[in-house]
Amino acid sequence: MEIKFVENKNKGKLPEASALGFGQYFTDHMFIMDYKDGKGWENARIVPFQNLSIHPASTVLHYGVEIFEGLKAYRRKDGEVQLFRPMENIRRLNRSADRMCLPTIPEDDALEALVKFVSTEKSWVPSAEGTSLYIRPFMFGNDESLGVHAVKNATFVIIASPSGSYYKEGINPVSIMIESEDVRAVRGGTGEAKCGGNYAASNRAGKRAEQKGYSQVLWLDGVERKYIEEVGAMNVMFKIAGEIVTPKLSGSILPGITRKSCIEVLKDKGYKVSERLISVDELEEALKNGTLEEAFGCGTAAVVSPIGELCYKDEKFIINNGKIGETTQMLYDTLTGIQWGKTEDTKGWTYLVK
Repeated sequence: MEIKFVENKNKGKLPEASALGFGQYFTDHMFIMDYKDGKGWENARIVPFQNLSIHPASTVLHYGVEIFEGLKAYRRKDGEVQLFRPMENIRRLNRSADRMCLPTIPEDDALEALVKFVSTEKSWVPSAEGTSLYIRPFMFGNDESLGVHAVKNATFVIIASPSGSYYKEGINPVSIMIESEDVRAVRGGTGEAKCGGNYAASNRAGKRAEQKGYSQVLWLDGVERKYIEEVGAMNVMFKIAGEIVTPKLSGSILPGITRKSCIEVLKDKGYKVSERLISVDELEEALKNGTLEEAFGCGTAAVVSPIGELCYKDEKFIINNGKIGETTQMLYDTLTGIQWGKTEDTKGWTYLVK
């Protein structure tokens, strides 16, 4: 695939690590590629970071035809830059595209675009402990028509933002509210796709949780409203009587790449891992009888995020005395060790950007 390059003549500067938050600064360039019905993907280019110009009737603005991904580039101690399981993100992007009736991208072309873009922006990958370059590929329909139909024109873009350490003051367990009113997704819907509508639908419950002092929402299924699904922008796992239990991918849960990695690490370490339905009643019983030993979310941003408190219908439960558990800590240490190149990657999960 030919990728044209237009250099940004007004380059910015990577901020100090202490000033980095999440999504506040952006690199000098962006990758763009266009899709036209009958022609396919064309005009792949890396250009200066800039605003996008779209028609007011663009499909994305009226019908939410949009998908995205999130992954990171890590600066190793030897100065090299690497990605973590990028092909998993590409494959999930294409699954999301298929669900939203957007065009898929050949895997090799998508990987080439991603690697070439990150290579161009390597100077923006920070090196301080816990920092990384967050990469956001996204795609949207831009047919210039108000009719509802399959997408005929689309745009694929990759942008990147240097990000600070998620845990600036250590890994502190978070408090989570189990949502009993709103639902995030249903089987057959878009829950397993990474699309903006899923996150927009979660905002109201998230706001209620924040007003009550909770950092995120734990969602129940949208039909029976009794089975645990996922936490906000993360998948969720529980250690119950020594067994790791995580909701199975039933079509309404995002198939997380960190989730998949955690399961593989846990099995390698000899843990019993069950992907199954887990009801809020079962979870409440485990909370009350003390068999719920650990709970944590897992996702790209935090890797793993220990849950120290759960609230269900105004009843509060403390997990592991509000401290991070040994299994959660092991997963964090193992995955971040591989991601930042501190420990040997024996599974072939990392991809060196040259």
